[in-house]
Amino acid sequence: MSDLSDHRPKYRAVLFDLDGTLLDTAPDFLTCTNKLLAQKGMAQLTETGIRRLVTHGSAGIIRGAFSLEPEHPDFEATRRQLLALYFRHLAEKTRPFPGIAELLSTLAEHNIPWGIVTNKPERYTLAILERLPLGSTPAAVICPDHVQQTKPHPESVLLALQQMDVPPQQAVFVGDHLRDIQAGQRAGTATIAATYGYLGEREDPLSWRATHTVESATQLAHLIL
Repeated sequence: MSDLSDHRPKYRAVLFDLDGTLLDTAPDFLTCTNKLLAQKGMAQLTETGIRRLVTHGSAGIIRGAFSLEPEHPDFEATRRQLLALYFRHLAEKTRPFPGIAELLSTLAEHNIPWGIVTNKPERYTLAILERLPLGSTPAAVICPDHVQQTKPHPESVLLALQQMDVPPQQAVFVGDHLRDIQAGQRAGTATIAATYGYLGEREDPLSWRATHTVESATQLAHLIL
């Protein structure tokens, strides 16, 4: 736990991306992807493989695991099949990254609100949060359903902070993708690049120019508090 008795916390609010930042959702994506691949008689995906695809959402998984481009006539049907499987398995093996539960507890102790800003649709986001209690309730949960423009546009970040009644200059956004860092920067928050998340093969988090970069969620507390 962080002792804040002798100093004020650096930020009044903390925002997190969901997949690859707050929660390790890759194992459940691997389960449903491999189930669908097996149904189609295709080769199974490895955990390393799914971690490189998850950051690009269901469309990225369909392209990478099933070799289907969006214009292919089977693309959308395959994506719907995948999402139906995912909804049934989305909280079986998903867990907070090491250090996240402790961080959320510390934030709650010191009355620092936290929120989620994700490009994951509300249906799946709320289902995970309902089935996987985090021990601390987010003050805002912003999904694509709630905005006109998703990350990297700043709209979702600004909406979360509006709901939390905290100005951007007093908040920090933690994410594992360039779009997270850009959304935070464009909204006016500080940013932390989470390199422990789901990075593509050619991604260089240092080029994102985030305020800070961490290799483990256990490093977040000293930067935030």
